Amino acid sequence: MRTDQILTRLERVFARLDREPERPAHLQTPRMSRHRVVLLGSTLAFYLAIVVAVLTTSWLVRLDWQIMFFRPYEQWPQLHAFLDYLVVLGQRGPTAVMVAAWLGWRSWRQHTLRPLITLGVALLLLNVTVGAVKLGLGRLGPHYATEIGSAELFAGGDIFPSGHTANAVVTWGILAYLASSAATRRVLSVVSAVVSLSVGATTVYLGTHWVSDVLLGWSAGLLILLALPWFEPLIARAEAHVFDLRTLLRRRAETGRMPAPVATALAPLLSAGGKWQLRRTAAAPVPGPVAVPAAALAPDSAPGPAPGAVPAVVVPAVHAPGARPAAHAPVRPHLIRSERTPLTPAGSRRPAHAERAGARGPAPRPVGGG
Repeated sequence: MRTDQILTRLERVFARLDREPERPAHLQTPRMSRHRVVLLGSTLAFYLAIVVAVLTTSWLVRLDWQIMFFRPYEQWPQLHAFLDYLVVLGQRGPTAVMVAAWLGWRSWRQHTLRPLITLGVALLLLNVTVGAVKLGLGRLGPHYATEIGSAELFAGGDIFPSGHTANAVVTWGILAYLASSAATRRVLSVVSAVVSLSVGATTVYLGTHWVSDVLLGWSAGLLILLALPWFEPLIARAEAHVFDLRTLLRRRAETGRMPAPVATALAPLLSAGGKWQLRRTAAAPVPGPVAVPAAALAPDSAPGPAPGAVPAVVVPAVHAPGARPAAHAPVRPHLIRSERTPLTPAGSRRPAHAERAGARGPAPRPVGGG
């Protein structure tokens, strides 16, 4: 009779993942090469040129107003419904959740936290840099413009640079940055570029951003991606600290120094490949009879027995060669049968102690009870 267990599809997937290596050896951390430094410098120069062009109300501001008066959403109204959904690919909340879910899967499969930590560092840099420029310049959007031909700066707005565009560049570009092969990196770079360009153009079509906002958003997101190799040592230290904390918690759970509810809740996170189980501390053993060495009760050093006392039973202790004798507890006197406390409560129908038949006469009759 065949007794092999039939595995479900999900169990087969997890069994295959358990055979994955601890970490793929071909994964390489991007470095700050000369080519990347040149791109970073060029993007930074373009970023500063856009800011200066808006501050000085140059031709770029006039182009912003011309496209705003053109009103693309009125020229091609049939695209409005589709582009309303497309612009979601630049919103920070939905895109961060989607990309974090994929990178979390990669982290679990490759046994590394680098993808998730890299995404967290990139989003932190995005919020700090883009948010500071937004609040510092305070530019108003096309729908809230008050003076024709003006740059609408320092008016309490938060539109410059475009957050949708910068977020699309960072969140989708991080997939290309973390790609495990050169071919995959090229494909994902093209995909992320198409998505970020589409999101930026969609914001101009909907009239929520100026053209200069989108240009500065593209350059702001690209600066973050190009500067990420400088933060790789920080990412590696953060990953090492997280794994050290995991090891410490695992040891505390194994030794019983962690509360049982906390250890049970953290057991899936502390497990190694799903084979680690929580160890429970066993109950303390009940101490048995203690052996007393004969030398401890020598006649010349120990006092004589008291009148009427029962002498203690002396058990000679045997020690291993070179072992130190353990501390001994005081010897309790051995009580004879008549001095023992009866185990049967009074008034029971069962006799206190059953004697063997014929040893000392007939067995006593049971006490009659109500």
